[in-house]
Amino acid sequence: MYLTFVFPWLRDPSTLPFGKARKAKADRGLTEMAHSTPFQRAIHSGSEWRLSRLRKHADYQRVYQASRKQFAKQMSYFFALRPALGPDGTLVRQANPEAARVGLTVGKAMGKAVDRNRIKRRMREAIRHQLPLLRAPVDVVLHPRRSILDLNFATLGHEVAAVFRAVQMAADKQRTAQRERTKA
Repeated sequence: MYLTFVFPWLRDPSTLPFGKARKAKADRGLTEMAHSTPFQRAIHSGSEWRLSRLRKHADYQRVYQASRKQFAKQMSYFFALRPALGPDGTLVRQANPEAARVGLTVGKAMGKAVDRNRIKRRMREAIRHQLPLLRAPVDVVLHPRRSILDLNFATLGHEVAAVFRAVQMAADKQRTAQRERTKA
């Protein structure tokens, strides 16, 4: 008797509190299925930020192996041009072949989980604001320092912008060098 008072859906399953939410989510899923690739779904939803992230371990490893560590005041970074097509002829990780992807690494040496999560939140927001500076198909991995915790957010944004500008300039140089090699 007590259970049916606290959980009325035990008496009548049609009164489930999450039934309507599930149905609405399922209906949204039908409209999203009309867009075939994750990139098209993200563009349709207005959120291409989700697709501008490095997610796979293999992508991180490829960036580490293809580049040298670069240094900025508050972080170090790696970057590598991304080929438009993978070895099998498909798009690399179903990503937009013209957009940049950014990965973020915050190790346990940065402090406890609360501090690491705060560093990641601050970095993600700064990256989101500065992402339009990267126009080349490049993958970037950022390693922030612990001093990010105490840094003014505007200064953090300027630091990320400086890194992205440096990466864009270097990527432009590499792309022109590749084009010249293919012409010759």
